Amino acid sequence: MTKIARIGVDISKSVFQVHGVDEAEQVVLRRKLRRRDLPRFFAQLEPTLVGMEACGGAHYWARELRKLEHKVVLVPPQHVKPYVARGKNDARDAEAICEAMSRPSVRRWLVPVKTADQAAAQMLAGTRESLIRRRTQLTNTIRGHASEFGLVAAKGLDKIEPLLVRIATDGEVPALARDRSRPSARSSPSSSGASP
Repeated sequence: MTKIARIGVDISKSVFQVHGVDEAEQVVLRRKLRRRDLPRFFAQLEPTLVGMEACGGAHYWARELRKLEHKVVLVPPQHVKPYVARGKNDARDAEAICEAMSRPSVRRWLVPVKTADQAAAQMLAGTRESLIRRRTQLTNTIRGHASEFGLVAAKGLDKIEPLLVRIATDGEVPALARDRSRPSARSSPSSSGASP
């Protein structure tokens, strides 16, 4: 078999597309692989430069291929896009990755492969950030709805509980809104159902 200089792998779906070229830039490998077949396929190859788009799952696959002694680089998607030929599909994406990773102008933008611990820390930070964002959206929604009944509260988490008490006890607020703002309605199991 001809020596492969580098391989681009498109991992965006359950079937991965592999595109490899030799030192003369001639295509020597085009193949579809199921997710489960990828490690076995790369275990049979000599250590090679492998590139993937830096996307979901890329850090995992990079670590797995590094265990097989391949050198893996992650290319930011915006640096792959200019090399995608017309009629975008997985095979062309793999080819574009293979091309992009060879360019000196792209090499300086490569994404470092995260360790499993780094990925876990990023997951934790991302989850926390998402929860904070949702909490902020919810408190802003409560304040916005309350203002429709003339009940205004300053910004801040500490202002929400007193606002909910005001909604629950204000006789001018319709019963539906008062019922949903009572502490027992918010914490009861039935309040998590589909009913408003």
